[in-house]
Amino acid sequence: MDIRSSLAPVTLAVAAALLSCSAFAAQSKDADEKNPTMTSATADAKNTGINERDRNAAATLPTDQPNNSADLEVAAAVRSAIVEDDSLSMTAHNVKLVAAGGVVVLRGPVENATEKAKVAQIAGSVAGVTKVENHLEISAP
Repeated sequence: MDIRSSLAPVTLAVAAALLSCSAFAAQSKDADEKNPTMTSATADAKNTGINERDRNAAATLPTDQPNNSADLEVAAAVRSAIVEDDSLSMTAHNVKLVAAGGVVVLRGPVENATEKAKVAQIAGSVAGVTKVENHLEISAP
């Protein structure tokens, strides 16, 4: 058996693998051009202010949510009330919230000023909430 004939199937397999990789890369590039999304550099640039704010030791983050039953119940009730409002966008349904000692801190994006006010109003109407800190941000169109 000639060495060339024994290497032919391996060569074909390698060539096929390389072609499929280049085809995938081309499809990925085409998809990026047709559906432009933020690159990681763009995302980092757009999130710089938010990242700096969240690094502030005084900023309340979701990880600051107390683990006692009263605060967890208030947080769950606020989340339920927000999600149950069908007039709000999915973005508003997914705001970050922390409930601690009757104070609810709201953070994250919403689509407009009306949603910002409505989410805060809903949170404030939940039993057990004594104060709402509204740090919601309106997303750029």
